[in-house]
Amino acid sequence: MLAMQSLSTFSKAIANKHSSQIKHCLYIMMKGIHSILIAFTLLTSICSLASAFDPDPLQDFCVAIKDIKNGGLNKPGNTSNPLGSNVTVVDVDQLPGLNTLGISLARLDFAPYGLNPPHTHPRGTEILVVVQGTLYVGFVSSNPDNRLFTKILYPGDVFVFPIGLIHFQFNTGKTEALAFSGLSSQNAGLITIAKAVFGSNPPINPDVLAKAFQLDKDVVKDLQSQLWSG
Repeated sequence: MLAMQSLSTFSKAIANKHSSQIKHCLYIMMKGIHSILIAFTLLTSICSLASAFDPDPLQDFCVAIKDIKNGGLNKPGNTSNPLGSNVTVVDVDQLPGLNTLGISLARLDFAPYGLNPPHTHPRGTEILVVVQGTLYVGFVSSNPDNRLFTKILYPGDVFVFPIGLIHFQFNTGKTEALAFSGLSSQNAGLITIAKAVFGSNPPINPDVLAKAFQLDKDVVKDLQSQLWSG
């Protein structure tokens, strides 16, 4: 509307040969164009940030040059640990040929009542399919709702965990369970919540955690002594 009014005024000014009006109209038109360019540049920047995950491939594939001997998922993981679970990852570190392709895989083995504890993948969405056993899985939406979405999965069932959201898998059966996951990144990353919070190196000040989780300070120190990664 501003441009149309300016053009109309500009035309009248030319007809009347008023140079001052001509200069004024040109200034308004240039100012409008400048604003449009700024808005376009800002929109372009936002769009580029929104898609800033794995880069688009610059070639069909990247030939692996390292001799990888543990890049398969055919062997069961060792579940003899306090959680009763094991995740075997095949990402770009294990299979360099995944470079720039934006995908990776994982094998999840569970002992009876084994747990893959609450964690997040900051750079990838995960899709999981159960092959053996029964898994109770779920994820929590972001603030302020923090809504929990859960499902009991049986062999052949599929579930998706959105990028960056806290999620878990728990074997509810008395037998072993097995699942495979695909992730939308060559290296989706992993943040195990309890380990990151109570096992950071150096440890987070116990006063901070006691207040944040409304726990006794001695309980916090006990958790830190068990999970500290130092």
